[in-house]
Amino acid sequence: MDLTWQGAQSRESFYESVVAHRDHLADAARNGDWDRVFAMITEPEYANSTRLGGPSGFAPLHQAAWFGAPAEVADRLVALGAWRTLRTSAGDTPADIAAAAGDEHLRRSLTPRLFRAVAPPELAQLEAQLHALILGRVYELCRKVRYRPPQLGPLLEYSNQRMWAPIPGMYGGFAIEFAAEGELVVESWSRVSGGSGQRHRVRRNGFELVEESRDDRRGVSDEEAHSGWGDKERPAAYHEGTGGSVDGRA
Repeated sequence: MDLTWQGAQSRESFYESVVAHRDHLADAARNGDWDRVFAMITEPEYANSTRLGGPSGFAPLHQAAWFGAPAEVADRLVALGAWRTLRTSAGDTPADIAAAAGDEHLRRSLTPRLFRAVAPPELAQLEAQLHALILGRVYELCRKVRYRPPQLGPLLEYSNQRMWAPIPGMYGGFAIEFAAEGELVVESWSRVSGGSGQRHRVRRNGFELVEESRDDRRGVSDEEAHSGWGDKERPAAYHEGTGGSVDGRA
């Protein structure tokens, strides 16, 4: 299964039921109600969910680190799909937050296990070029949905995985994976625009269009290609049952 990057931050881009579910999950994590958090992670993507429009960028694993929760809580969140490399808006990983608080009991649980080694400066350069590619392709949509560009750290935690980054309104998105040479291969398309497919190679010093007019959505299901996780482009039947809340640390 591909990793899914939840970049859209505009609450108007999602069904009310999805906004409410993410609010309730963010509230539970902010309050340290771990049983409720576990119960609400009904899909792997929710393990890395942040509050839509929230300024902190805290996901449940960041909240566990902030609380100094038992290691068993962090381990279970990771087992449910939480990314140890995910950074908050301030640039902190869960391990950074726990270390700042002196919570040594969380060190083992929160230290990332990486399948690919990329030096932080090189990773930052690749991210900058990836972000430039995405903004150059769909700037107005990114602006409209308050898009938070993908982080590449989570891809380092898995072997031969790809990240799917949908953008509401695009009816498609960006499929991102590492190539053997330490570069990125990025495929993008819009379902409503025939011949919109593009493949780019992303390097630390730039990116290059290597193939165009591809629109086959290789390896991405119709549901994924149709939209982003939980956004309004998905069929309404997909969004059922949740509630709502307010803002906090999440």
